[in-house]
Amino acid sequence: MAVRAVRGAVQLERDEAGHMEEQVGALLTAVLERNGLATDDLISIWFTATPDLHSDFPAAAARKLGIVDVPLICAQELDVEGALPRVVRILAHLESDRPRADIAHVYLGAAAALRKDIAQ
Repeated sequence: MAVRAVRGAVQLERDEAGHMEEQVGALLTAVLERNGLATDDLISIWFTATPDLHSDFPAAAARKLGIVDVPLICAQELDVEGALPRVVRILAHLESDRPRADIAHVYLGAAAALRKDIAQ
C-alpha cells in the first residue's frame, strides 16, 4: 500500500464555530467518500485557516466526525493580499492502492476557484 496525499478546501460564509464545524465536516466527508476511504486509511491531516478565521480549530470538526486517533494539526495560512477570505484548507496523508492520478482532490463551493487544475 502506498502513501498518498489529498488536498481540499472550503470557503466559509462566516467565522462562527458551528458553521466551521459543519463546513469542514462536509469537506472531510467528501474527501473520504470520493476517494473510497475509511478513517483507518488516514495517516495525518494538516489544516490551515486564513487569518480571518479564529472562532474554532478546524481539527475540532474532524474529532466530531469520529476521526479521533489520527494526528491532526492546525496552522494559519499566509496573509496574502487579495487571497480568498475565510478558507480552510487540508492536506491529508493516507494509505491507498489508488494511483496518484486517481486521487480526488476536493474543493467545495467558492474554494473550487483555488485549484481549478485539480478540483473535482
